[in-house]
Amino acid sequence: LGVWAYDRFMKETEATDRLLAFLKTFKADAQKVEDTLKFEAAGTEMRKIVESIKMPPDMEETIRNYYAQLCKEAGRKDVFVATRSAGPASHPGQYETYLNVSGAEEVVRNVQRVWSSTFNTRSIIARARLDLPVHHDPIGVAVLTMVDAKAAGVLFTVNPVNGDESKVALEASYGFGEAVVSGNVTPDRYLVDKITYEIDEAVISDKGAEFAYNPVTKEMEYKELPPEKRKLPCLENREVIELTKIAKKVEAHFGSPQDIEYSISGSLEFPESIFLVQARPESVWGKKKKESVLGKKTGWQLLFEKATTPIKLKID
Repeated sequence: LGVWAYDRFMKETEATDRLLAFLKTFKADAQKVEDTLKFEAAGTEMRKIVESIKMPPDMEETIRNYYAQLCKEAGRKDVFVATRSAGPASHPGQYETYLNVSGAEEVVRNVQRVWSSTFNTRSIIARARLDLPVHHDPIGVAVLTMVDAKAAGVLFTVNPVNGDESKVALEASYGFGEAVVSGNVTPDRYLVDKITYEIDEAVISDKGAEFAYNPVTKEMEYKELPPEKRKLPCLENREVIELTKIAKKVEAHFGSPQDIEYSISGSLEFPESIFLVQARPESVWGKKKKESVLGKKTGWQLLFEKATTPIKLKID
C-alpha cells in the first residue's frame, strides 16, 4: 500500500483530527531525557487511536482481495505473510514489522498496526526534536509472503571491518533473521572473495537458540537448540557462495555497497530456496575513506595466481 493509503485513512476516518485534539493536551520537551516517559505514554495513546478506528470499507476490501490473490499464487489457504513499513525513506528498526500474519482479517488489522507504529516513542521524539509535525509521518505498508526460514541473516558487499570491497561478509543463524539483527544470537560468520568465490574465513559459533514460529501460541519465539545442533554451520557452502553471487548482482544494480537481509527456505530446493528480503545502501564505509588493505591479496591476485600455478611433472 502506498503512502497515499495512509494519508487517505488518516483523513477520511478523522484520525488526524483526533490526534491533534489529543496533542493539544500534551506538554513535554523532546530535549529533556526526564520527559521520555511522557512521550512513551503519548505514543501509546496515539497508537490506540489509530488502531481502534474502522478502516474505510473499500480500502479493507482491496486489501482482502490482494491477500486472496497472494494465497492463490502460493497455493495455500490463509498463507502466512509479513506486514512491514515501506516508506519513501529508509528508517532501519524504527517502525514495526509483524511476522506470520494469517487470514484476511488479521492482515487488515496489522496494516493499521504498522501505520500506528509511526507513533512509537522513538519516532515521535525524533520528529519533535526536528520540529516536524508529531501527528503526521506517512508510510507505505508491504504485505509479503513469508519464507519458512530454516536459516537467515545479513550480508554486506564490503568487508565491514576494513572496507575491502573485494569481499562479501555474511552472518547467519538458524530460524528467522531477527536473531541476527537483534544481536540475541552469536551468528556464524563468513568472508567470501567476490572474484574467486573462495570462502576466505568461516567462523562457526555456538548459536544457542533460534527465532521461530510457535504454532501453539501463534507467536514468534526464541527456542533453545539441542546441543548437537548448536555448533553446526547453519548454511551449506554452496548457499554461502550463491548468496555472494546474488549480492554482487544487487550491488551492481544499485551501484554502491549494500547491506542485505536474506532467508533460506526449509521447504524449497536449492537455489530456489534463497530469498533476499531487504537491501539498502551500506551506511559506514560508503561515507568514509577505506583503510589500506596493502599486503592482503585481492580476488584478482588470487585468480592470477591460480591461472599461473606451475605444472609439476614426475618423469621416470
